[in-house]
Formats: sequence, structure tokens, C-alpha cells
Amino acid sequence: MQLLRVAWALTGAAICCFLILLIHSRLLKEGQLAAGTCEIVTLDRDSSQPRRTIARQTARCACKKGQIAGTTRARPACVDAGIVRKKQWCEMVPCLEDEGCDLLVNKSGWTCTQPGGRVKTTTVSSAAL
Repeated sequence: MQLLRVAWALTGAAICCFLILLIHSRLLKEGQLAAGTCEIVTLDRDSSQPRRTIARQTARCACKKGQIAGTTRARPACVDAGIVRKKQWCEMVPCLEDEGCDLLVNKSGWTCTQPGGRVKTTTVSSAAL
């Protein structure tokens, strides 16, 4: 009798999980992102110049109200729209934990400096603004 109750409870839990997944998949149609998330759409790297790699990345985000696509910890993320409007790029914490962030003089982007001295420069295209 006890085994039968456990079996029915597990069956009920499995059906419940299946229904939740089914409802979730209906709400998020294929190709649609959950609110507050981003995904990388394209990533191109050009290493034709010595000691220099140029990377171009395009991300698709589904940001909540008051947010806009940005970068946090070197990954695409939804950030406060005011950061982008004011071009205070380092406020969105774009660099990795052990890196230092500095604004470019013309506020067109930022640099992330690693402890060993290597510098990664990121510029924001005007089309993104």
C-alpha cells in the first residue's frame, strides 16, 4: 500500500513537471528570449595583424523596462539604460574580476587592463547607440 502511494506521488510529480514545461514552451515561442537575458548572435575574429586580434560581436537581448543591451563581466547582458545614455561604460562592470576598467578619452568605449599589463580595448559602434 505504501509503495502504491509513492508510485502515485511520483507519477503526479512527473505529470506536473511535464505540464510546467509544456506551458513554459508555449509562452516562450521558439527563438524568443526570456526577459532580462541575452545571446550572442555573431562573433567574428580577425587576427591578420601581428599582436592584435579584432573581434566583432553582435548580441540579441530581451531586456526589461529601463534596461538596454550592454556588457557585464565580458558577456552580453541587460544593463541600466542610463549607463549607456551617459556613456559611463565602466559602471556596467564590463571587465573580468581581475581586470581594471578605464573609459576611453572620447567615451567611445573602455579598456580592460589585466594584471600582467595586457589591455583589451572595446569600442561601441554608433549604430548601437
